[in-house]
Amino acid sequence: MKIKTFFDKASSTFTYIVIDETSDKCAVIDSVLDYDHSSGRVKTDSANQVIKYIKENNLTNEWILETHIHADHLTASKYLKTHIGGKTAIGARIKEVLKIWVPMFDDTSVTPLSGEQFDRLLDEGDEIAIGNLSLVTLLTPGHTPACASYYCEEFNAIFVGDTIFSPRIGTARCDFPGGSASSLFNSIQRIYSLPDKTTIYLCHDYPADGEEPLSAISVEEQKRTNVQIRPDTKLEEFVAKRTARDASLSVPKLLFPSLQTNLRLGDFGAKSKAGLQYIKIPINVL
Repeated sequence: MKIKTFFDKASSTFTYIVIDETSDKCAVIDSVLDYDHSSGRVKTDSANQVIKYIKENNLTNEWILETHIHADHLTASKYLKTHIGGKTAIGARIKEVLKIWVPMFDDTSVTPLSGEQFDRLLDEGDEIAIGNLSLVTLLTPGHTPACASYYCEEFNAIFVGDTIFSPRIGTARCDFPGGSASSLFNSIQRIYSLPDKTTIYLCHDYPADGEEPLSAISVEEQKRTNVQIRPDTKLEEFVAKRTARDASLSVPKLLFPSLQTNLRLGDFGAKSKAGLQYIKIPINVL
């Protein structure tokens, strides 16, 4: 297994290409569509880097995986599928997320609540074949109900999305509708139960100026140094700490554009009679 990492500085997001070198098959995890909230302009620079790498290395893309519906950046899933193929997939509990958010945007006519816009909804234990590699789906809710991690036992690697961050940050927030600090605690216990040498591939990092972002860290180091949760942390202690921290956080500036668009895999929806597409911003709902 080979892993190619891309870091989008604007959203502090890691995108991964997971490659089976025996077959030149690959999968993309947590892609980014560049979006300028101030102007409403979309660019594809980040996604084009992924496409360029796959084509230049003569890879065949099998999957476009989401660890969850992101609230801080737009996904490039639809754009990538057009250019490199592959099936889209996300955790099966996405249906719960759709039921929470789609009515808020009055969007049921263009965003199916069934999850059929994804090629596959993944349940606990479902395997994703990438050539001769296999990623196993672990449902890891907490940040959102639909969070999923992708685990490769053979190469001791797991892609965890927003379940856990770098040790100095701790974990994902749990205060969005459907989030649960107690569920997140249990999900992290699953990650901590993996062999210490397992590499955790993160979805985000927020380095200080001049520092390099941290994309990967061992289970052992997380357990030893994470500021919010270690093996001896009690459930009640974590929930209290996470709840207090969440109460101090502002709403992500791209929350509504991201959720609305990502529930359609990066599709901006039907065009108006004038040929325009829009993002809705509901007022006084959060």
